[in-house]
Amino acid sequence: MEKANQKIKTFFMFEGRAEEAMNFYTSLFDQSEIISIKRYGANETGPEGTVMKATFSLKGQQFMCIDSGVNHGFTFTPSISLFVTCDTEEEIDRAFESLSQDGSILMPLAAYPFSEKFGWVSDKFGVSWQLSLEKS
Repeated sequence: MEKANQKIKTFFMFEGRAEEAMNFYTSLFDQSEIISIKRYGANETGPEGTVMKATFSLKGQQFMCIDSGVNHGFTFTPSISLFVTCDTEEEIDRAFESLSQDGSILMPLAAYPFSEKFGWVSDKFGVSWQLSLEKS
């Protein structure tokens, strides 16, 4: 599923939970996989075994992530979110339920003037997701 021509990728910085997040996200959407993971080794700048650099795809779109060895005074914000057009009602229901678990619902899953079924959540990692059902 490698897209060598994708020049811009969303980049996530986690603090020790990058692999957990990638596994979670790739389990939610079809055409999703972890493409590569490079881990910190002994005596490197990050905790041994954590993600130095990884690439994964969701619905064919590539993303990158790392585990930062530094605790930062910031995290993700809903000002930027991933907008996912779901192909089926089952997919949007499953994704919304899973992403909102241990997270927060910013807009409940419902019909809106701009979408027959839409929901906006912040997941357990703090990443914001807007989910919309493909128009039938």
